[in-house]
This record gives sequence, C-alpha cells and structure tokens, in this order.
Amino acid sequence: MKVLVLGNGGREHALAWKLSQSERVSQVYVAPGNGGTAQDPRLQNVNLSDVKPLADFAQAEKITLTVVGPEAFLAAGVVDEFRSRGLRIFGATKAAAQLESSKAFAKDFMKRHGIPTAAYETFSDAAAAHAYVDAQGAPIVIKADGLAAGKGVVVAMTLPEAHEAIDWILEDNKLGVVHNEGGARVVIEQFLQGEEASFIVLCDGRNVVPLATSQDHKRLLDKDEGPNTGGMGAYSPAPVVTPNVHAKAMHEIIMPTIQGMARDGVPFTGFLYAGLMIDEHGQPRTVEFNTRMGDPETQPIMMRLKSDLFEVLMHATEGTLDQVELQWDRRVALGVVMAAEGYPLNPRKGDVITGLPAETEDAMVFQAGTVEKDGQLQTNGGRVLCVTALGESVRTAQQRAYQALTGIQFAGMQYRQDIGYRAIKR
Repeated sequence: MKVLVLGNGGREHALAWKLSQSERVSQVYVAPGNGGTAQDPRLQNVNLSDVKPLADFAQAEKITLTVVGPEAFLAAGVVDEFRSRGLRIFGATKAAAQLESSKAFAKDFMKRHGIPTAAYETFSDAAAAHAYVDAQGAPIVIKADGLAAGKGVVVAMTLPEAHEAIDWILEDNKLGVVHNEGGARVVIEQFLQGEEASFIVLCDGRNVVPLATSQDHKRLLDKDEGPNTGGMGAYSPAPVVTPNVHAKAMHEIIMPTIQGMARDGVPFTGFLYAGLMIDEHGQPRTVEFNTRMGDPETQPIMMRLKSDLFEVLMHATEGTLDQVELQWDRRVALGVVMAAEGYPLNPRKGDVITGLPAETEDAMVFQAGTVEKDGQLQTNGGRVLCVTALGESVRTAQQRAYQALTGIQFAGMQYRQDIGYRAIKR
C-alpha cells in the first residue's frame, strides 16, 4: 500500500515516520516534505503543494491513503477535492475546517451548542476593538480570525500590548494572517486562568477515539516568558489531564462538538484538537479548536503510539473507529524544539545544520524548517527541529532529549532549557 502525507513540518515528519512502520505500507510519500523526510530512506518527497496536482498524483500513483498535516491544505479544500475523485483521505472538509480557519465561526459554534469557552466579541473595526479593550481591561486575549501558523494569538497582559495586537492584526498584518473572506477580523476574549493542555482525538464523523494527552510550551523563553510561538516543545502524557478532566473534556467538549457539527450538516472527520484551559477545580474550557494534529505535540504522541497508525486511519476513513482501541507506550515522551535565529517574527533561513544524532529506539530528531541544499542540511523556517525522547519519567525523558541535542549546531539556534517543567513541578 502507498500512503501520501501532505505538509512539510515536524508534525508531517512524525506522521510519515510512524506510517512507514506499518507492515502493510510499501511506500510513504511526503508532499512537499522537508530536509528530514528527504534524507529518510523510508520516505520520499514529492515537490507538490497545490490541491489539484496532489489529487492527480494520488490518482496516478494509486495512493491508498492520504493524510493531511497542516491547516492550510484543509482550508483550501483538499479533502473535498480528493473525495470528489473517490480518493481515500483523512482530514476535515473545507466547511468543517472552519472550526480552525475562522475563530469567529468556532466561537459562534461553541456558544450555539453550549460548549464551555471564554466570553468574547468579534470586531473588524479597529476603533471599536480598541474601545472594547479599554472597557474590559487587561489581561485579555486577542486572536486573528484567520490562519496564522500558530502565531495569530496574543495573550496581552497589559492594555498597550492589547492595542498593539489589534493594530498588528487589523492594520498592518504583522502576524502574516491569511484573512477570511470579508477582510481582517479579531476575536477578543476573556483571559482564562489555569493550565493549558492539548486534547486531540480522531473522528470519523460519528465515532471518536482520543489520542494520548499532551501539553506544549507556547512561549519562546524559559519560565513561559517572551512572545507566543507555534510551540517550543511538548510532552505526553499531560499530568494536568486527570481521569476526571479527561471524562469532562469528552463529555462536555468533544462529543457535543462532533454531534453539533453533524446536526449543523457539517460532519467532522479528521484530527480534532481542543486546546483546553483547566482551572484549579479541574474544569476544562475550550481555548480554541484546531482541525489537525498539533505541532510539536505530534512528535511525542507518535513516539508513544504502539498501534499501527495506517490500520487506525483506514478505520477512520471507513467510519469504523468504534472498532479501534489504541495501544500506548507507558513511558513519557518529551520533545524540545530548536528554532532559527529571529523566530517567531523574522526567522533566518540558510544556516547549515550539523551534528544530528542517529535515530535510536528512545530518541528521534524530527525535522521541520529544514531543506537539503548542495549536499548540506540547512534551516528553512522558524521551528527547525524537534528533538524527542522517551523516558520512565518526565525528568528522564527531559534529560534524554537534552542529551540528544548537545551535538547539534546551527548559527543563531534558540531553544528552551525547561521543557516539561510544569509536569516535573506537579
């Protein structure tokens, strides 16, 4: 069987790596892929990134299963195109992907279906947004209503930060948001207290199978300081997601979302990622939805998954997820992101990367913003690598991950020294 993974990040490298381990899979293509997928003999890059040529390729190569990594492909309607040609693909339709591609759509959906989330208002007029922020005070959360590669959220601890974020999104688009039809909009939300966790499930339109819980570190610098990023590291499982929190998340958030989408005539298939804020009483509320796996959460989750991912996703595309029970490595997996100079706003490209360790049974370097050029591996994006390791405890996994990255070098590299500290503190 041949499999195609769409995307070029660390998430896609991890998915492709896991899919290649299936006995039934003879070839895994990654489109367009990165330097890491180019160098892995089990994988093959395909230099395509537009929807129709990808569907043509899948038809010509008789691809059995296509798996969508990033949100941009979903928002572009890749699932609709593949399905219209009778091609098997796992992901959300363009309409269902609005849960991620439009923060306003998601908030209105949650309000309509009684799914716990923060109070909010939506604005396209900057003056009105500024006035609202002045009236509400800080801290407050400003979100771009569009795709922004994980950087479209500003948690403003002061009023000047909030006003700056509104101008960034509505006036000069410093965050590089791909705005929805009707132009730039911001969703302004109440600031929620608590600890955040990533709750990711597989959906076939009706049935749901939760993946292992995980937690990422959004801020650039140690002790959760500095600007928000797409994620500087992650670990699985997340101790903050107790069995009680897990049950509440499934009962109050995940199932009402799947049932609500079906009732609205937009059945949800694919990965559904609920970013949860869990308060001191163990009550989860939805910070946001993503309609794909998280990055860097995918890397630790795939390290822990013992089940055959290909078999699981075949069930998911047949509507038979109720027949699936996932098997997990009981150990902790932890990944540390190594980012480029200038990340998150102006990452530098073209720096040579050396000293990558060989893959072992309990450590793996998943590549993201990399490219193979003139026989060298070079930086080609903001988040460059995710060095991921397994260990009997969070501390052991942490030590192994940091040990694995000691030899890696590229000019201007930046990474946090404290990934997993919240779990260790617990």
